[in-house]
Amino acid sequence: MQTNTDIYTPWGRTFEEYLGMFSLTDNDLSGKILGCSDGPSSFNSELTQRGGNVVSVDPLYQFSKEQIRKLIDQTYPEAMESFHRKKSLFIWKNLKSVHKLGRMRLSAMYEFLADLDWGKMEGRYIPGDLPIIPLVSDQFDLAVCSHYLFTSTTHMTSQFHINSIIEMARVAKEVRVFPLLENGAVLSRHVMPTISGLRDAGYRVRLEKVGYEFLPGGDRMLIVTDNV
Repeated sequence: MQTNTDIYTPWGRTFEEYLGMFSLTDNDLSGKILGCSDGPSSFNSELTQRGGNVVSVDPLYQFSKEQIRKLIDQTYPEAMESFHRKKSLFIWKNLKSVHKLGRMRLSAMYEFLADLDWGKMEGRYIPGDLPIIPLVSDQFDLAVCSHYLFTSTTHMTSQFHINSIIEMARVAKEVRVFPLLENGAVLSRHVMPTISGLRDAGYRVRLEKVGYEFLPGGDRMLIVTDNV
């Protein structure tokens, strides 16, 4: 894991966004869930408060709450300025405005920060970076990965994506990845090679439409299960 905080740009998403991005049902939420690359989202905190069983793995968790708070304070204005400049690229069906988006995301990150120290003590926030998950096999019913694979890994190889998803499948019965777009709101160059590689390795793979769409065309997730 990279230990320099300067390379991280924390950006948290809400529990409600996770429900939409991964089409999470009450049955899904009643199982044991692993969040890979959750960053400073509020999903872990909010699901835990609802009685759920969830663990998040992200390299960001190697840092202290104070270090992460400083990162958020530094990068949030830059992120908001970028959203204002690129406003026309997004679908504002639910959020309505950049201001509401910023308020929602900042609230999610503060929720995460308030939960972080206690969550670390409970083993709910674990430092780790794909394609290696520092957990034993077959612990989870579902693993989800939001806005990292395909989105933030365009400079990495398709084999990295295959290895990362196989690693998630090692610890969970089912894997869901969202979104499948890279910069420019186009289907990631790694999606089709990753699907082929996973099928060659014996996994069942499908694409499924979800009820969440912030970027045009960004309304599908990848679902992976083991044939065995």
